[in-house]
Amino acid sequence: MRCSLLLAAALSAAFLFGAGTPARASDGDRARIARAVDDTVQRYGLPGIAVGVVEDGRIVAVETRGELSAGSGQAITPDTLFKIASNSKAMTAGVLARLVDQGKLRWDDPVTRHLPRFRMHDPWVTAQMQVRDLLIHNSGLGLGAGDLMLWPEPNTFTRDDIIAGLAHLEPVGSFRSEYAYDNLLYVVAGEVAAAAAGIPYDELVRRELFGPLGMDGCRVGAWRLDEAGSVARPHRRVDGRNLPVGERVDAAGVVPDITSMAAGGIRCGMDDMLTWVGMWLDPAHPWLSPAQRRAVWTAHMPMPVSERMRQWDNSHFSAYGYGWRLSDVDGEWKVAHTGTLTGMYSSVILLPDRRAGIVILANGEGEAARTALGQVLLEHYTDPAAGHDVAHYAALLDRERALRKAAEPLPDTSARRAAGAAEAAALLGVWRDPWFGEVAICPRGRGVSFASARSPSMRGRLMRVGGRWLVDWDEDSVDAEAWLHPPSPGSGDGATLTVSHVDPEADFSYDYADLAFHRLRDCP
Repeated sequence: MRCSLLLAAALSAAFLFGAGTPARASDGDRARIARAVDDTVQRYGLPGIAVGVVEDGRIVAVETRGELSAGSGQAITPDTLFKIASNSKAMTAGVLARLVDQGKLRWDDPVTRHLPRFRMHDPWVTAQMQVRDLLIHNSGLGLGAGDLMLWPEPNTFTRDDIIAGLAHLEPVGSFRSEYAYDNLLYVVAGEVAAAAAGIPYDELVRRELFGPLGMDGCRVGAWRLDEAGSVARPHRRVDGRNLPVGERVDAAGVVPDITSMAAGGIRCGMDDMLTWVGMWLDPAHPWLSPAQRRAVWTAHMPMPVSERMRQWDNSHFSAYGYGWRLSDVDGEWKVAHTGTLTGMYSSVILLPDRRAGIVILANGEGEAARTALGQVLLEHYTDPAAGHDVAHYAALLDRERALRKAAEPLPDTSARRAAGAAEAAALLGVWRDPWFGEVAICPRGRGVSFASARSPSMRGRLMRVGGRWLVDWDEDSVDAEAWLHPPSPGSGDGATLTVSHVDPEADFSYDYADLAFHRLRDCP
């Protein structure tokens, strides 16, 4: 049976991509794609990028630029591994769809049928939550709720911790009433898949996805760095320079499993991502049944249509399927997703009716770069007469950002000074949040430190800014400074310490809004 499936997949791939890949694009099209990539790298100073384009079911371009690590001299290649971040969600959804095809679970199964320990804050929601609900961001939780159990890395939170922590995250809306992006429930989805299949999630992905599709270069779970070949390093941008972010590798040369792998922890190179895209663009591919293909790309949860989507794409609808975002662009059906982790950005854009697709992988701070380049390449198919280039969309993005900053400016914290222990007496002590665990706000040298017990990167100095308290993180990789809001005087034993963003545009995965610390004891 396995040999038959592999043979069918190989024949289907040969039909989809043709005998020689990439297919020969017109000189004009290839030059247009290369120029857009070059313009993007130059405009945004990316350390490295890989771009692939599929047209009428054939790979017509693979463009790579830059280095694995800035200054290394090691070039990005089509098989260089990138973190695909939240593009992992479509892979998790696809593996679940395979299990549905195999009769090992149903989309409407209660989550507790496969994970009896699963709990949400509301017992009714716990009982009603189905497998399908884990994938469509309709839980009632706030945007990015609980993400501090996933990032910044490394930390000591496990998948069991996440499942236990969900019970302490209070909803901000009602179940199934509105869209709010989350990551934790995709972690749960991975554990549901593992339970239904009877093997760990990483083994399941290798067995059900990488193996049958021949995506041998992709990595999930723990893997050896020296066996992976070319691996891109993430970068952060500091004073106009790209600085590599360290890779977690143990003494044996193993990159460890990360808690978030079902939500955003898979790595792939461009060649394998184009294989993945090719499977979706071939409706006859045997990896999934027609019924499950329809299920994955059905609009299960309405999403807002943003002003940008209306202006750039003439969009009229937007929705979430199982691991994919669905919308219309200039009258055409679009299926897409993005992925974002510190120093790594990805994008997958499909036009199924054209059997066309675009994949972008970058190893630098590239949110705007991803958006501008993706729009230029997409528009070539949906509105070729427009003729817009990367500079056009970069200018529009700059204008959007300026308007947001004007509407909600970043507070001026330039007058900050280190806080002393005497003036911070009301904050001193060890505090505990029920899902995030303990933090210590205690004297350190001549000042006061804030230190998380379970997330070592979240350690910083307590600062005074006028009448407010601010945490200035020690590590540059934690790029969302936090206001601390102490208990009001006389609030007694029920006093809580809360946290909020200094920057209104800080990434929502710095989930400060869901923290509520109760004081446990004095500093050691």
